[in-house]
Amino acid sequence: MKKIIHLIAAARPNFMKIAPLYHALNKEDWCEVRIIHTGQHYDANMSDSIFEDLMLPEPHFHLGIGSGSHAHQIGNVMIKYEKIVQEVERPDFLVVVGDVNPTAACSQVATKLHIPVAHLEAGLRSGDRRMPEEINRLVTDAICDTLWTPSADADENLRNEGHPESRIVRVGNIMMDSFELLRDKIETEKSPEKYGLEIGNYGVVTLHRPSNVDEFDTLNNLVNQLKITAKKIPLIFAVHPRTKNSLQKHDLWDNIQAIENLKLVEPVSYVPFMSLVKSAKLIITDSGGIQEETTYLNIPCLTLRENTERPITITEGTNKLVTIDDLQENVDRVLAGKWRSGTKPDLWDGKTAGRVTSEIKKWLHC
Repeated sequence: MKKIIHLIAAARPNFMKIAPLYHALNKEDWCEVRIIHTGQHYDANMSDSIFEDLMLPEPHFHLGIGSGSHAHQIGNVMIKYEKIVQEVERPDFLVVVGDVNPTAACSQVATKLHIPVAHLEAGLRSGDRRMPEEINRLVTDAICDTLWTPSADADENLRNEGHPESRIVRVGNIMMDSFELLRDKIETEKSPEKYGLEIGNYGVVTLHRPSNVDEFDTLNNLVNQLKITAKKIPLIFAVHPRTKNSLQKHDLWDNIQAIENLKLVEPVSYVPFMSLVKSAKLIITDSGGIQEETTYLNIPCLTLRENTERPITITEGTNKLVTIDDLQENVDRVLAGKWRSGTKPDLWDGKTAGRVTSEIKKWLHC
């Protein structure tokens, strides 16, 4: 009898992490793979169209939790996923990815029901427990049966927390698998041309973290900094729903719309977005995954955060943590050609899904 494997997808980066693994497992004759979409991202461009880009089928189960407080999301995911496992289909193995609320929630459901569970992208730490994602990482890694890490620093974090070596397996960065899976589509997408941008002469902006977009003073300052930056280089800003709501709430939407050389667009699905990223001069972001993608593509990344759970993108890659106050200084360094070139970390090679498939096969003795 074939083994049943559940893959949990909750937010945009999760979709990109499960896609290569879904395709790898779907080729195997010893398992059947199911996608459980928890519905944390309900915007079509942040969910449905990304599934299409990544050649994924309709989710086998859709929990439909939507937005809400952390307690609301975690509680609802636990209730709904537990019901699936107990009443519809009990998997032989569960894979959770990343650091969103459903990652921690589904891990708890599976662990309490004695279902083996693996965390893909384990061991990442920012050291900042004010970030809800950091709590999710700690909780998930504490209870999962096996911890699949993307980099050496993640291995070390887990060792320092007392995790036994037998639970730690470095498999590499599966985000790179997604890029390689769709490289041909990304190459032919030609998003810069579609938006009227010159190859290699524009910046991409993504901002969504509460610390950057929720409070008026910080958000207003960011709008002013983007105005200054847009005088130096054209910008395209993929506006997250949270960010748009805050801009409108604080009466800043008209201000940002009026900035010359700044193009505002709705959230962009994976293929057109990566087409923009790979041809950009620089990226201004507070996202986690983009720090990795820019390192892989050797593109300067200015990350507006106090810390990062992906320090390898700084020590080996092209990423740098910046503040609002020193943003212009760093933009000027990029434009002057003074940004250092990075290297690809070990096992960021587009072959992680194959290594993960082998690990699951060993775990289930198939």
